Amino acid sequence: MKKNDKIVSLDFIKGDRYNAEAEKERNAIGQRIAEARKRVGLSTTELKTLVSTYGVSTHRDLVRRWENGDTIPTCYQLIALCHALNIDEGLSYFGGVEQRLNEIGQRKVIEYRNDLIATGLYATTTPEIEYIDMPVSYLPASAGTGTILGDDKCEWVSVPKASVPAGADRGIRVSGDSMEPVYNNGQLVWIQFTKELRPGEEGVFMLNDEGYIKSFSLQEPSEEYREAFTDVDGVVRLQPVLKSYNKKYDPIVITPDIRFEIVGRVLR
Repeated sequence: MKKNDKIVSLDFIKGDRYNAEAEKERNAIGQRIAEARKRVGLSTTELKTLVSTYGVSTHRDLVRRWENGDTIPTCYQLIALCHALNIDEGLSYFGGVEQRLNEIGQRKVIEYRNDLIATGLYATTTPEIEYIDMPVSYLPASAGTGTILGDDKCEWVSVPKASVPAGADRGIRVSGDSMEPVYNNGQLVWIQFTKELRPGEEGVFMLNDEGYIKSFSLQEPSEEYREAFTDVDGVVRLQPVLKSYNKKYDPIVITPDIRFEIVGRVLR
């Protein structure tokens, strides 16, 4: 053995130690995000808006996906969460060997923290969330069996400004499960009114007076409908197809006997 060679011994490791695979299996980070969010009294939408003020680019369901373990925050996103949720322990809050306070101990820390904040000497400021009023349709666009969308039936809802994508004209609530896991039943989506979509874009459509949210696609018309999709100059137009993300739903092929209208583009 060379003079400078060292033997690394692990004998000093005793008791429980951090196990990344076990922590991931039980969704430890997601649980701790939810715990901290509820402690400060924020909804998932409010937290998404708040972390965006720390430079985190967020989509509409990011916090929910974190908490459910569908995706894992990056180190930079975790640091932003520490700032947004006033987590004094820093990144150690999200990992490490379980030596954290029990429920009573956590309550005591919160009480002490609130006492300090009440003095006004140690309080930190949290960015104020700006709200705007947006129209939201009363009747949902269907992500399943379909439902009447209506024309101008809507209510005005106050929502965090940062949660509304640029160019949004109206909010519509999803009904059904055909667009899961991307869009869930009851979820609010924002649309921009348009009569044209590119293949692959998600849109809201009217089919025989029923509203749908689907992915837009085009295909060569079958021989049965080729003549119907041929214009006066003999040019064959492509046939619209509406696709679901949930594989248990078949694509909806738009035939000439269907009253079809593109209402708008879904914004992310």
